[in-house]
Amino acid sequence: MSDFLDRHIGPSEVDIVSMLTIIEQKSVADVVSKTVPESILFGNRMAIDEGISERDTLALATELANQNTIATNFIGQGYYGTLIPTVIQRNILENPGWYTAYTPYQAEISQGRLEMLLNFQQMIIDLTGMDISNASLLDEPTAAAEAMMMAKRVNRKNKSNRFLIDRNTHPQTITILQTRAKPLGIELVVADIQGDDFSDCFATLLQSPGTNGEVRDLSADIAKAKMQNVLTIVACDLLALTLLKTPAEMGADIAIGNSQRFGVPMGFGGPHAAFLATRDEFKRMVPGRIIGVSQDTLGNLAMRMSLQTREQHIRRDKATSNICTAQVLLAVLAAAYGIYHGAKGLKNIATKVHLKAATLAKSLSDAGFELASTQFFDTITINTDKAQALFKQAQEKNINLRLLNDNQLTIAMDETTTTEDLKSLLAIFGQGSFGQGSTLSCFDKVEPCHGQVRESVFLTHPVFSLHHSETEMMRYLKRLENKDIALNHSMIALGSCTMKLNAATQMYPISLPGFSKLHPYAPATQTQGYQQLFKDLEHALCEITGYDAVSLQPNAGSQGEFAGLLAIHAYHQSRGDAHRNICLIPSSAHGTNPASAVMAGMKVVIVKCDESGNISVDDLQEKAQKHADNLAAIMVTYPSTHGVFEVQIQKICDIIHTRGGQVYLDGANLNAMVGLTRMGEFGADVSHINLHKTFAIPHGGGGPGMGPIGVKAHLAQFLPGDPLVKDSNAVSAAMYGSASILPISWSYIKLLGKHGMQRSTEIAIVSANYIATELKDHFPILYRGDQGMVAHECIIDIRPLKDESGITEEDIAKRLMDYGFHSPTMSFPVSGTLMIEPTESESKREIDRFITAMVSIYNEIQNVISGKWDRENNPLKNAPHTAHEMSGEWNYPYTRTQALYPVESLVANKYFPPVKRIDNVYGDRNLFCSCITTEDFK
Repeated sequence: MSDFLDRHIGPSEVDIVSMLTIIEQKSVADVVSKTVPESILFGNRMAIDEGISERDTLALATELANQNTIATNFIGQGYYGTLIPTVIQRNILENPGWYTAYTPYQAEISQGRLEMLLNFQQMIIDLTGMDISNASLLDEPTAAAEAMMMAKRVNRKNKSNRFLIDRNTHPQTITILQTRAKPLGIELVVADIQGDDFSDCFATLLQSPGTNGEVRDLSADIAKAKMQNVLTIVACDLLALTLLKTPAEMGADIAIGNSQRFGVPMGFGGPHAAFLATRDEFKRMVPGRIIGVSQDTLGNLAMRMSLQTREQHIRRDKATSNICTAQVLLAVLAAAYGIYHGAKGLKNIATKVHLKAATLAKSLSDAGFELASTQFFDTITINTDKAQALFKQAQEKNINLRLLNDNQLTIAMDETTTTEDLKSLLAIFGQGSFGQGSTLSCFDKVEPCHGQVRESVFLTHPVFSLHHSETEMMRYLKRLENKDIALNHSMIALGSCTMKLNAATQMYPISLPGFSKLHPYAPATQTQGYQQLFKDLEHALCEITGYDAVSLQPNAGSQGEFAGLLAIHAYHQSRGDAHRNICLIPSSAHGTNPASAVMAGMKVVIVKCDESGNISVDDLQEKAQKHADNLAAIMVTYPSTHGVFEVQIQKICDIIHTRGGQVYLDGANLNAMVGLTRMGEFGADVSHINLHKTFAIPHGGGGPGMGPIGVKAHLAQFLPGDPLVKDSNAVSAAMYGSASILPISWSYIKLLGKHGMQRSTEIAIVSANYIATELKDHFPILYRGDQGMVAHECIIDIRPLKDESGITEEDIAKRLMDYGFHSPTMSFPVSGTLMIEPTESESKREIDRFITAMVSIYNEIQNVISGKWDRENNPLKNAPHTAHEMSGEWNYPYTRTQALYPVESLVANKYFPPVKRIDNVYGDRNLFCSCITTEDFK
């Protein structure tokens, strides 16, 4: 095993012996044998190399990055070169205070990233002209799909089932819309929108600028659509909107797009933060997460995730979307880019980009080439019968153009395009210099498109004008970072989310230019290093899971669920069983499971669980038999969301298979299985693999995530295809999803190797059982396996204490903030509980700190039960306590020390939540989703 294993595993060998003593087990092997059912405890069958050193891993990653060719890119098509300001790269992208944070469900300790997400929403609102925006979606095509489904829900008066797409839309967007529309029975029509009467559709999508670069005023088309009660969606470009009329000014109902070109590297496809903005009247229909302004119990301004009751974990099969992963870290980067440059800086960048395009257009026109349109922002298309020859000639010179069709070439400028790049490009077209009068500084005033110049102001909130010096920007980012709890501060013991170490060596490769600067549609000859990395990763994931093939395309766990169910449907269809549409889902399943099944066109039937938290095999038998003729699949999470390995998993798989169904196994809890068992060998047909849980991609405050799927051989041909190919069942804009973060998981596997990954699994299980043992006398452990063990996580039951004291699981979650901890998962999957997962990378010392905090809180609850503390006025009900309360009057019936320093260790290292408990009801009733000043709020 590599030396890195000791860096990754938190407890020392001495600590492990001590933990085993507490849980009364002789060895790690004993713990595993009593946790994992004997029938599936296969042992380590992975044909994977042993781990290598950090130095060798970095060298190998650098070698692969260098095998990729960084060409001069003029492809465009929704992806552009951009310059990430170094102050943002160093202080956000490469800073664990930002990238190791969890989704901001506990808002009081997430105020920093919530403020930056609110800035993101304000930036999108200003640039699109819309009233409200979300923060954020996965990529532009999936944002278009969410907008299509939202329009269908909103426009109930319009009974049409047709969705009209303008022919001048990016091809990857059309493909993803095809994938998402088909299971829902929505008919897609791709046509030239100009001249259409919109007589038979419920909504329409227009791209501006179009995929060929053309910019035109869409106002007349949108007005005509409105006359027919048709909703209009505009896919727009944020940088172009600094110069051009907004979608709102043209009358659009919804605006979607991508913030990639705001300082986020192309990364061969992602991750990037997309957005959906709309009118105020539709705000409660918006998919994804919305950040809103509320107040804390003292009336101070505070931010939170608004309208959380829409989330799929609560709504399940009634959810409007299966969105689980946002792209928080990327939205934060884009917002920071907007803040650093401000309105003037962004407009200046956009003007320079347009000047480059105008310069090229004039030079080529002077040389006799015909422009497809004279109205453009950054992209021009030329009509020429030499298109293919010029395209090939450019590639030979390491220049990437876009072949729109046999007789059209598209050329896109961006922030990184230089004068030398343009000269090299013109040489391809036989031009030795720029056309007469067309230099990069020849225009005093830029009017990109006649009659379409933006007149309205944007980014007027002070946050976009106060931080233009690097000093101010650095301090602003540090102030926000200090408001939050991330893994660099303390353990985040979230069950089901596996907040493990994201080692610096694993993170390093994402900043290598060979990985970060590639365009997702670059030719394969330029991506050889990436292709080798994908091949390595696919092989490793097959070996880990026991599957025969893997697709790396789904860029979130929820997308992986959807892609897996589509593969199952396509398999049934290939066998003449298209009628199979029943999906059985245990009541213990992840909330995304039923939402994904509905999106895939399936009907959900819930299967009961027994008192031990296991799937009721009797109920499963009954429902599988009842729906045998139409049974498509079961979606089962294993180990279950209840934190146990179900002994009868093989029987469960057999019940489904004998009735013609397929087994979808949710891979969210794979961290309990690597090196011990393989789902592909005990009966599952397909699984998604949360790389951001088991394989160390950081959560980034709520995203990025990755959800590749593994399948058995009979499903391999139905994996997602190329998003540039029609009807390919693609689920993401790029073939390899968020490719630039795949080197993180690749590095994790290289560093730990065959036995290091197994050891990680074993210690994760030991640590979870250690916590369960230490807390069981204070908080009942809700579920255990048949030999009394928990898997990699445990659920503690708060309900008995709640009945006696009135203290809720939320009170405990908020009180943990005073101890410097993020709460475990609250009320999921069982209301009134906390689900705890320590992971293998937390030291025994840190786990003991957490246990000490929980025991201390238990004793505080006893003070309430005994009457020593008032039931409504006590440290738990009033938690969290802020630094502001350290001085001045103290009106609580307990001491400052009891409130702020309940255990001695806090004296040396104290985190203060920036706000008191936030009023969620107030925030939902008074929905503010944009930046407002304190004075405005009051």
